[in-house]
Amino acid sequence: MMEGVATDSSTSTSSDKPRRTRRTRMTGAERREQLLDIGRTLFAAKGFEGTSVEEIAAKAGVSKPVVYEHFGGKEGLYAVVVDREMRQLLDMVTGALTAGHPRELLEQAAFALLDYIEVYTDGFRILVRDSPVAQSTGTFASLISDIATQVEDILGTEFKNRGFDAKLAPLYAQALVGMVALTGQWWLDARKPKKSEVAAHLVNLAWHGLDGMEQKPRLIGHRKN
Repeated sequence: MMEGVATDSSTSTSSDKPRRTRRTRMTGAERREQLLDIGRTLFAAKGFEGTSVEEIAAKAGVSKPVVYEHFGGKEGLYAVVVDREMRQLLDMVTGALTAGHPRELLEQAAFALLDYIEVYTDGFRILVRDSPVAQSTGTFASLISDIATQVEDILGTEFKNRGFDAKLAPLYAQALVGMVALTGQWWLDARKPKKSEVAAHLVNLAWHGLDGMEQKPRLIGHRKN
């Protein structure tokens, strides 16, 4: 009596064959976002000059022509990264300015910049570097100018109410925004004191400096020009 039918163990069925893992192909939009994320990280860490198309492509697992296809080169990728960061910061500053009192507006502006530095650290590192692309926009200086233009309107109204020359509002707006931005650059690495204290000290200097302004400031030193 046969106990069973012997089978040939050397015979393999289709189900025994090793299955090849199928890689999911990215869409063009997904690949573009991946390259932007990788470029942003590398530009923040190494700067524009220290980053190569080869390294960007290698991190993404693609060939160099793919980077050129999406952005035309490293300059094009950098320009898109900078533009995104500028819009992010401007949106945060603009969205924060909701108060009616000028001092609180100063607080909101200071917090908006410090919030951006805290949350988008890589982006801020990129913005404060000198732009390698020959352009009048997309640099930290132009960003400061854009923010100052919004502050200028606030200062102009306040100057009129206090009897000061409103035509000087652009000068003071550049000075105030520049002070906050440069302090932000320092705080980027220091991270002390805590954010709320930095904002309070910035507003303290700005507000009390404005509060005690002379209508016709004069120089007290020997040099007059």
